[in-house]
Amino acid sequence: MVFDYLDGGAEDEVTLRSNRRAFDATTFRPRHAVGLPEGRLQTTVLGSELAFPALLAPVGYSRLMHPDGECGAARAAGAAGTAYILSTVSGHALEDVKAASAGPVWYQLYLVGGRGAAEAALERARVAGFSALVVTVDTAVAGMRERDLRNGMTELLGPSLLAKIPFFPQLFAHPRWLASFLLDGGVPWLPNVVIPGEGPMQLTDVPTALARAAVRWEDMRWLREIWRGPIVIKGVLTGDDARRAVDAGAAAIVVSNHGGRQLDGAPASLSVLPEVVAAVQGRAEVLMDGGIRRGSDIIKAICLGARAVLTGRAYAYGLAAAGEAGVARALEILRADMERTLKLLGCASVSGLDRSFVALPA
Repeated sequence: MVFDYLDGGAEDEVTLRSNRRAFDATTFRPRHAVGLPEGRLQTTVLGSELAFPALLAPVGYSRLMHPDGECGAARAAGAAGTAYILSTVSGHALEDVKAASAGPVWYQLYLVGGRGAAEAALERARVAGFSALVVTVDTAVAGMRERDLRNGMTELLGPSLLAKIPFFPQLFAHPRWLASFLLDGGVPWLPNVVIPGEGPMQLTDVPTALARAAVRWEDMRWLREIWRGPIVIKGVLTGDDARRAVDAGAAAIVVSNHGGRQLDGAPASLSVLPEVVAAVQGRAEVLMDGGIRRGSDIIKAICLGARAVLTGRAYAYGLAAAGEAGVARALEILRADMERTLKLLGCASVSGLDRSFVALPA
């Protein structure tokens, strides 16, 4: 159930597959017989110097995958010289996550728990030193993730032992995971969603709370008043929404279909990236996520106008397999992929990449 929560998408998983197919269909146009120094991967995102143009995307429920959870991922990101984005749906307190990383850490916001809980979390994030706020706008309701229904994710997170009984075979088939899960305290509460007068929200309440907490464009004025740092709007798939995001004060936009986990049948992020870049006209930085599995995917996204990418599953697989060490190894693989791809393209640095290095499908 935990693997399919990480690996799966919504409904028929059309968008999940489309994200990968868009990268497969985009081919390179290399320059050969050029002498190049070591490929330079450094870039700047929202004023922060990064060692390579891949940030760790917010992944909810990370502590279910491995007890290291968000703290382990943030520590690995900082050691690799890049940024980590913490999900609201985190099993570790935001202060602990920020303290774990030597690099920039951003906070991703869902309005679960209401405005009071959000304002308290953002004040904690400000004091802790988070450098940017990421507002996700594509979760008016939770997507229909059928693998989770089939495998018993709701039952795992719920309080009823009786409801868990049909799923015991798959739990007992993974004794190392089960032991670490139980030793870590079982299903965590949400330490960063503290509802006034009630305390931390239960993890099981999130899907219901999302339906009552949809973000609207009018909320951006309120968010700008309580968060003085840069705001990133995540979940944009059209030029029209990109312009609205910039008009609402976004310093950066993430072109994203939530990894194919929300609206099935939405376009691949890579396929709409050029439209969003054209609509923004340089007024905000453009990032993208969805389908990133190799360093060459990151290079393709930058060729099409992204300043950097957010990677989720690629590092979360490593987290689930080996905790912090798994995340570090995943980032090493992505970085080595990027260096090799740059050399084979005949380009000296990521700053020299442009659309002339790729060919798009008809």
